[in-house]
Amino acid sequence: MRELGVRRIIGPCASGALDRSLRLGEFVVCDQFVDRTSGRADTFYDGPETTHVSAADPFCPDLRRLLVETAIELGTPVRDGGTVVVIQGPRFSTRAESKWFQDAAWQAINMTAYPECHLARELELCYATIAMVTDYDVGVEDSAPVSADEVVRVFNENNERLRELLFEVIPKIGPQTDDVCATALRRARL
Repeated sequence: MRELGVRRIIGPCASGALDRSLRLGEFVVCDQFVDRTSGRADTFYDGPETTHVSAADPFCPDLRRLLVETAIELGTPVRDGGTVVVIQGPRFSTRAESKWFQDAAWQAINMTAYPECHLARELELCYATIAMVTDYDVGVEDSAPVSADEVVRVFNENNERLRELLFEVIPKIGPQTDDVCATALRRARL
C-alpha cells in the first residue's frame, strides 16, 4: 500500500468482547494491543539493519479521534479506547484463556489487529483499527462457546453501520501530519 502512496490506513475487524458492558454491534476504537500470537512475520527489519520502533501508542491518535468523533456524530455506539488481545487463531479461546484475558482487564479479542498495526508503524504509516463486537468470548459471564455462524450473523447485521461510518470518516482524513506515525523510524535506528 505504501508503494501506491497510501499514508493512512483504517483496519476494521470483528472482535469478541471480554467486557460484558460492551454490546454486540458496538465499535471499539482500540488504543492498545497485547500480542499473544506466534510465528507471524512482524517486522520488515529482520537484518542486517535493525530498528526498534516504539509500540507504546500503537494506533494513530489522529485517525482514532476521527473515528470516535464521526461515530458519535452518526449516533453509532462506540467505545473510545480499549485494549485488544490478539490471539493466533483460527481457533477461539479456551475458557481458561478467556478468564486470564478478562482478569487482565482487556476489553476485546481478535486475530487480526497485530501485526498489521506495528508493520504500518515500521513503514511510518498511520493505522487505526475499529473493532466491531460480534460475540462474547467464552469465559464472559456464562457465555456459550463462540461460533463462527454467530460471529458472521452479528457482523452482517451491523455491516451497514460500519460502511456508513467509513464512508463518513474517509473524506475527513487529511494528509499525514502525526509525528508519532510519520517519524517512527527517526527514533528507531541504532
